[in-house]
Amino acid sequence: MMNSRGGETGRMLSKVPEVTAWFWIIKILCTTVGESFADWINMSLGVGLNLTALLFTVVLAAVLGWQLRLDRYVPFVYWLTVVVLSVTGTLYTDILTDNLAVPLAVSTGVFAAVLAVVFGVWFVRERTLSIHSIVTTPRELFYWLAVLVTFALGTAAGDWTLAVTGWGPGVSVLLPAGIMAAIVLGWRLGANTVLSFWLAYILTRPLGANLGDWFVSPTADHGLGVGTARTSVMFLAAILATVVYLTRSRRDVIDHQQPAATVTSANSARERLMLGYYAVVTALAAVLLVWASGQPHSTASASDEEAAPASATTAAGQTTAQFPPSEIAKFRTITQDTLTKVQAGQHNEAKARIKDLETVWDQDQDTLQPMDKAAWDVLDGQIDSALKALRASKPDPATETRTLTTLLTSLG
Repeated sequence: MMNSRGGETGRMLSKVPEVTAWFWIIKILCTTVGESFADWINMSLGVGLNLTALLFTVVLAAVLGWQLRLDRYVPFVYWLTVVVLSVTGTLYTDILTDNLAVPLAVSTGVFAAVLAVVFGVWFVRERTLSIHSIVTTPRELFYWLAVLVTFALGTAAGDWTLAVTGWGPGVSVLLPAGIMAAIVLGWRLGANTVLSFWLAYILTRPLGANLGDWFVSPTADHGLGVGTARTSVMFLAAILATVVYLTRSRRDVIDHQQPAATVTSANSARERLMLGYYAVVTALAAVLLVWASGQPHSTASASDEEAAPASATTAAGQTTAQFPPSEIAKFRTITQDTLTKVQAGQHNEAKARIKDLETVWDQDQDTLQPMDKAAWDVLDGQIDSALKALRASKPDPATETRTLTTLLTSLG
């Protein structure tokens, strides 16, 4: 029996794209643009984290409703939903970290547990987690809930990794990219397809975010120095071009329901073997993180520590004269929040908060630097010193307090 939605009663045509190279390319692009757009509204426009999260929750409800009303996969609507989910999931994690002072390690564990519950209930009810099975409304709801949680988990895990290691732009891209390459290899060697898909899907969030940071960050910080505005435009243009191409070519449309894979004893044995392979990859990644967290690369050098106060002395009261007061107020608020957390002994929360300063400062580079390059260089150096102090392998509260106080003085 057929109905107007294109399949058996209660079923419809596939609502998701085929998993091809195009899928992963546009997924990473959406993740990058999504985070940049959220930061722009939250920080650059000064809307605030809570109001931004509320705004995107409303937008998510509208866009998701549009997606659910469709009876087939439509590239523009599907990828718009992914972008909004990316932004919303990121904002929810930021609220836990910045407003509720939940440690990143805790939020990572909580989101991992929530995702496990979502997958468990989904599988018990539907007996499959395959992306090729999204042909009923309940399965689609489970799918989008899982996508939202993967973005929140990816945000927490990615930020936690950066906080632990102190890695900067460029270097931070390598870990998620390397693990994704290992997952592709595992899939090629016979790992479970559904497991491989969702592992890679989670990793696209930290990969896309770190890639955006690499493009945005100035060359002095080992970034590409493209700037926030140009980076956003570049990635948005790439998304639109890809969506137009996929709409016209239908290269990612699942025209027919995929037949169920035949499970043989050989396949089952190979999948069990590859589970061991994934366990080894996880262990190696953990060892790398432990090793990186103990390295002195994030420790502020003596010359840096001496240079910051000197710069503040010569520029005090004049450093921010040419910059918009609203922008300086934004930097000062974040710096004061960070200092308060340091003085309260909340080191992990302070590291997470100063990440906001790094992000918004890099985003405003294209606007502020031309106004007063000398003043921008002074503040940039002081922010670098504060970042290094908070991300040191053996942080010193006195050094953290001094660098943040120096920065506050220069901010006026």
